[in-house]
Amino acid sequence: MMYLMNVDYHTSEAPVYDRIGGYDAIAAIIDELFALMRADSRFARFGAGRSLDSRQRAQQLTVDLICSVSGGPCYYIGRDMRTSHAGLQITVSEWDACIELTQIALAKHSIGSREAVEFIALFERYKDEIVETT
Repeated sequence: MMYLMNVDYHTSEAPVYDRIGGYDAIAAIIDELFALMRADSRFARFGAGRSLDSRQRAQQLTVDLICSVSGGPCYYIGRDMRTSHAGLQITVSEWDACIELTQIALAKHSIGSREAVEFIALFERYKDEIVETT
């Protein structure tokens, strides 16, 4: 199932995509985030048994998703968040750790505080679809 994202283009302000530096900035931030996650023992279980190609595909899909929902020209062709994360049993503490690492990646790339909050909000909109509370 393809998951299309809707973006409101009817505002006078540039989308967060443009304000953070476009595709290259998003790709660099996501690359940093994935590197931080690979180095963090809290996320070791997510890389176990996955090929390098599979990990790279997940990273590219994340870039495409964030590019799309931030107002960029990308087209996300991945599955919806609930389907793609079903069965991973992602906990609230793992979610919080991911947000923490995202904030570190944003700071490393000198993203302003307003744009960082908006960038994090792009992830937060999917929390209920990703975190399994049972």
